[in-house]
Parts: sequence; C-alpha cells; structure tokens
Amino acid sequence: MMHNRLAMVGLLFIAGWIVLALLAPFIAPYAPNEPNLLAKLKPPSAEHWFGTDNFGRDIFSRILYGAQYTIWSGMVAVGISFCIGVPLGGIAAYYGGWIGNVIMRVMDMFLAFPALVLAMAIAASIGPGLLSAMIAVSVVGIPEYVRLMYGQTMLLREKEFVEAGRAIGLKDSIILYRHILPNALAPLIVRATLGIGFAILISSSLNFLGLGVKAPTAEWGAMIAEGRRYITSGEWWIVSFPGLAIATSIMGFNLLGDGLRDVLDPRLRTRR
Repeated sequence: MMHNRLAMVGLLFIAGWIVLALLAPFIAPYAPNEPNLLAKLKPPSAEHWFGTDNFGRDIFSRILYGAQYTIWSGMVAVGISFCIGVPLGGIAAYYGGWIGNVIMRVMDMFLAFPALVLAMAIAASIGPGLLSAMIAVSVVGIPEYVRLMYGQTMLLREKEFVEAGRAIGLKDSIILYRHILPNALAPLIVRATLGIGFAILISSSLNFLGLGVKAPTAEWGAMIAEGRRYITSGEWWIVSFPGLAIATSIMGFNLLGDGLRDVLDPRLRTRR
C-alpha cells in the first residue's frame, strides 16, 4: 500500500483528523461554545482563521472539537455494525435452513429502505441525541456486513480445511471463529474502511436535520445547518469549512479503503 499514492493521501487525511480531534483541547485558540457578539460573522482573518459564526464563535475551534464527534461517531458506528453483522452473516450461511432464511429476510427488509430514510426513522423514534444518531447509523450498516459475511461463508464452508475441522469434531463456533472468519476478513476490512466514510456522511446528515447532537454542540453537520441561512448574504465561510472537513474525512477513508482493497485482494487490483 505504500506504493499507492492515493491511499497514502487518504491515510494522511485520516491521521490528521484523528490527531486534531485528540489535541483539540490543547490547540484550539477559543472555547468552541463561547459566544462573542462583538465578533459575530467575522470573515477569516489572522485572529479567527476560519472566521466566526452568527454567535461570534470561532469556527476553527468548533471544527477541531467537531472532529471528536463526527470522526469517532462514524468509527464507533461501523464497529458496532461490524461486530453484529459479521456473526449474523456467518451463522446464516453456515447453518442455513430456517435460521439463515430468517436472518437474511430481515436484512432484505432493512435494505428495502434508503439508508438515510431508515436512519432518520430510527433516530426520530429514539429521540434526538448523539447516541440515537450512532444507533441509527449502526443499524443501517448491519445488513452490508451480514450479506458480505454470508457470501464469504458460503464459499468457505465446503473447503477442505472446514471439512477437516468437522471430521475431527471441532465445534461449529470454533470452525466459524478460527477457520472461516480469518479467511473472510480481507473484504470485510475493506468494506469497514469504506463504510466509515459512509457512516460519517449519514451521521452528519442526521445532525444537519436536527436528529443528532443538540445545540450548541460543535459538530460538522450541525454547523452547516446553523450557517445555511447565511449563504445568500455572503457569509460563505460558516458552511464552507465544515463542509470541507466532512469532504476530506470521507475522501480519506474512501482512498484508504481503495488502497486496502488493492493490497488484500490482488484480483480486484485497479489499473492506474
């Protein structure tokens, strides 16, 4: 992957945002939620690098703190989807029968709805808040990992090493965990990396719609929602910098996922 320049650019973006999120309390020049009505709607300057919003809050500081919510919520949501979806997909394919049919039909039901619409319905039913947004994004992502693990397990369950495990009396759980899962990890890791970017997009969309964090929490999607009314009056910086932060973080995970795909599955290697 070191020879894939785009993947390294993506890794640089991801590492940069993670470091900024961790160091936000130390490098942010202002408190993220501290209003200053004397400095509201100031354009980018030496005093306020990314300008200020309608409450006089420093946008650069809010973006740094917002990375803690946006980046981490996307990563945690994908982790939950992965930990739930992979075992379900493995069980559905390995055992088959009515168990497999029930699991896969439920997943088909989830996939029948557009991801954002389903996430909105789940978040609205739980109530606004960061936790509800993370739960909604996690639920939306589960079917992808179920289907991917289902396909990989279907390919692997008749292999010789699995048959050998059955012949010596290994438990099904051991066969799934020690023999099938390690051989199915490559596409799962690639999908999880790409899925983080998608989770960030869905999470930011929920926060933009008011179904996520509550004001005045600094979160990129919520910042865009607060500043959208000022686009027509010329205060472009209020939405441009949070939007750029979302775009670069999503692009970083997509580029990294593409590079991991080339490394972990040479059969799908792209020609550059």
